[in-house]
Amino acid sequence: MIIKNYMAVNPSKLALLEALKQKRLNYVSGEVLARELNVSRTAIWKHIKSLRKDGYIIEPSPKLGYKYMAAPDKLLPLEILHNLKTNYLGRRIIHFLEIDSTQDVAKEMVVKGAPEGTLIIAEGQSKGRGRLGRTWLSPQGQGIYLSLILRPHISPIHAPKITLMAAVSIVQAIEAITPVKAQIKWPNDILISHRKVAGILTEIDAEMDRTNAIILGIGININNHSSSFSSELRDTVTSLRMETGREISRLGLLQTLLLDLENLYETFKAKGFTPILGIWKKRDITVGSYVKAVLIDRELVGQAVDIDHEGTLILRDEKGNTHRIISGDVTLLRIR
Repeated sequence: MIIKNYMAVNPSKLALLEALKQKRLNYVSGEVLARELNVSRTAIWKHIKSLRKDGYIIEPSPKLGYKYMAAPDKLLPLEILHNLKTNYLGRRIIHFLEIDSTQDVAKEMVVKGAPEGTLIIAEGQSKGRGRLGRTWLSPQGQGIYLSLILRPHISPIHAPKITLMAAVSIVQAIEAITPVKAQIKWPNDILISHRKVAGILTEIDAEMDRTNAIILGIGININNHSSSFSSELRDTVTSLRMETGREISRLGLLQTLLLDLENLYETFKAKGFTPILGIWKKRDITVGSYVKAVLIDRELVGQAVDIDHEGTLILRDEKGNTHRIISGDVTLLRIR
C-alpha cells in the first residue's frame, strides 16, 4: 500500500498556529509573526494559506494582519499537539480524512522503522477492523479511530497484556471527560450499560522470543447518533453522545487517552502488569458472570471466575472443570 493524502506536522506551521492562538481574536501583523518565529513573511503567508485550507478560520486584514477565530472539528495533528501532555505517545502523527484502515498504515510504518509512539489517526475508515475479522463502523467525524505503534521489550507471550492495559486507559479517559461509568468485558470491549462503546485490536510484529512492535488499534463511538447504527446493532452498541445527551469533544478525549496510556505504559514497563491488573479487575464485568467462550476448536460455557496474572480468563464449566482461555470470543450470558 502506498501512503498518500495524509497530513503530517510542519514545525514552523505549528509554531505559527500556537502564536496565533496566544493572540486569539486579536489581529497580529505578518511582520510581527515573521520576526517572532524567525521566518520570512512569505513563509507566514504560505502557512496561513495552508491553515485555512485545513479548515482553520483565520481572518486576514491588509492593514492589521491575521486574526485566529476557530479550529475545524477535526483531529488534525496541529490540534492534537496543542496542549498535549505526553512525552512521546502521539508526538509523531499521521492523519487521514479517510482511509481503509489505520491498522494497515501502521503495519507499513512499522516496517519502515517508525518510532514508538507514532500515531496514525483518521476522521473515517471505509474498512475499519475489529477482532476476529469483524468490521468496525467508522463514520467520518463521529468517533476516534487510531492505531498507535509501541515497541516494548517484552516476549510475544506478554503482548495480550497491552490489550488489557489499553482497556483500562479507555475507561479512565471516558470517565475523566464524561459523567458516565464504563466497564470492561474481557478481553477488549468497553461497555456502557452493557452496550459496546469502544473496542481494541492489538496486532503484533514479533520473532520467536522478541516483540518488534505492537500495533494498538482503538475505536471509540463518540458523537454517533443511534441512526448511524444499523437496526441489528442498536441494541448492542452505543456512543458517548447517546449516553450523555450532548456532543463530546473528540480532541479532549483523545488527548486524555494518550496521556493515560503513556502513564499506564510506563507503569507496565517499570512495575509489571500487577498494578494494571488490579485496576482492570475493578472495572471488569466478566468475572462472576456466566459466559460462552468461542475458541478456535470448541465452545465453552460456564462461569468466569478470575483473570490471572498473565491476563488469562479462568472459566469453570458446568461440570466443574477449570479452563484457561488465552484468546477467544466471549459472550456474557448472565451478568453477575
